[in-house]
Amino acid sequence: MQIKDVIDIAIVAILLYKTYKMLKGTSVIRVFIGILIFVLIWLLVTFVFQMELLGAIMDKIMNVGVIAIIVLFREEIRRSLSLLGSRSNFVMRQFEKLIPSLKTKTDDDEIDKIVEACKNMSTEKVGALIVIENETDLSDIIKTGEIFTAELNTRLIENIFFKNSPLHDGAMIVRGDKIVAAACILPVTKNLSVPKELGLRHRAALGISEVTDAITVVVSEETGNISIAKEGQFYLHLTPNELIEHLTNNKPNNDNGKKHQ
Repeated sequence: MQIKDVIDIAIVAILLYKTYKMLKGTSVIRVFIGILIFVLIWLLVTFVFQMELLGAIMDKIMNVGVIAIIVLFREEIRRSLSLLGSRSNFVMRQFEKLIPSLKTKTDDDEIDKIVEACKNMSTEKVGALIVIENETDLSDIIKTGEIFTAELNTRLIENIFFKNSPLHDGAMIVRGDKIVAAACILPVTKNLSVPKELGLRHRAALGISEVTDAITVVVSEETGNISIAKEGQFYLHLTPNELIEHLTNNKPNNDNGKKHQ
């Protein structure tokens, strides 16, 4: 076995592992495992036992199966391509070091305003869903809500999510130091492992974190608990200081963070 063969096997193993990790907990994980088993049987039939008739039939199935896989896993493929194309990948990060103007970030002052608003809404048990754009463009999400541009401030955030406000349903989108939309519709996660006690806000927060690199803050209307979703994971029951830590670490080129399960 040559070096290139070892590299080839390693790359395939990594791709399979990443795919399994991405699909774990979703409704299509069993289908994915079934496909792996079928491919293994096909390899044995075709290359090990060399059964020509059965191998020919399975070859035809494999040819059609590629199209079926694309249709079946279209959401997962779209999510992967979206994250791959995000400016958060390594190559773009290096490029952004040369061109700082490409970066968009939420500064410490704006983070304090968001945290203060979440703290107040948590005390009053006012539900909130705040999406902070990072590198993936959220224009398509913004178009689903009420579009406006306003300076980020604590009182405005609280007014948007006030129970009698026409904008309180849906998500508020933050881009840099501006609020750019409210009452936006987010994709809801299909992850079956989400705890049943978490409601639609949490599922929407996890959904947007699965297809973009945005970080989403959720304030529970029932309990007042503050949580965030990012990179397809929940960080539940955060204190204001922990929320500050997560939002600060969400700045471009800063990957540190404290996980909460």
